Amino acid sequence: MKIAALASGSAGNCFYIEDDRSETAVLIDAGISTRQISLRLARLGLTAEKIKGIFITHEHADHIKGADVFARKFKVPIFATKKTIDSCSLCSDKSLIKTIKNNDIVNIGGNNVQAFSKTHKAADPISFTIFANKKVSIITDAGHVCKNISEHIAAADFLCLETNHDPEMLKNGPYPAFLKKWIAGDNGHLSNVAAGHCVVEHASQKLNNIILSHLSGTNNTPYLALTTFRSIINERRNFSPEVYVSTQDNPTKLFVI
Repeated sequence: MKIAALASGSAGNCFYIEDDRSETAVLIDAGISTRQISLRLARLGLTAEKIKGIFITHEHADHIKGADVFARKFKVPIFATKKTIDSCSLCSDKSLIKTIKNNDIVNIGGNNVQAFSKTHKAADPISFTIFANKKVSIITDAGHVCKNISEHIAAADFLCLETNHDPEMLKNGPYPAFLKKWIAGDNGHLSNVAAGHCVVEHASQKLNNIILSHLSGTNNTPYLALTTFRSIINERRNFSPEVYVSTQDNPTKLFVI
């Protein structure tokens, strides 16, 4: 399998996963423009024509704003739950919108894409695990580590996990009090600390790669996310995954597992 975070942050999220045996790929979210998706794929030596499905986690703009144009340009279906579909305008070509439910598994080429619920301030927020010969979990926009999240982290060979904010930066930052309370609450976003602790507690030794994702541009920095997360997971013996940070403006490298 091949994996890359094409973009991840408060202004746009898009993850690429390919089954290299069938050379068929899917996107988890399309929160950047079609032009940017194509440019970033090209930088990794990839093409948009391999993508055969877009899977949407929830209706917020930083996860869907590129989906309409991309789906129509490449004739690619968009998969989302009914509540998510009803809460936004995913695509002007309604024939390209496909409804899924929590725990559904959709096969796209060699990729099996499983949806699972989580907590976030959205109509019906979900995350996804993609599996072929390995299991890749993409988990962002989660208020806390629920049973579903812990189980999918435990099964993952590769993990993209939200490290949205540093608690002290959030506390002392410029956001109004109500917004700080939501971000730090059970329907908000995982902090660097919460993400580190959940990996220490739940991940198996087969988890070899972690991409820290959905960093706030105001309440976090790549350096702080990486150093905090690493300091926590280093407390666990016989567990030393490679840890990387995704950014808003550039794709990660293309990982092959």
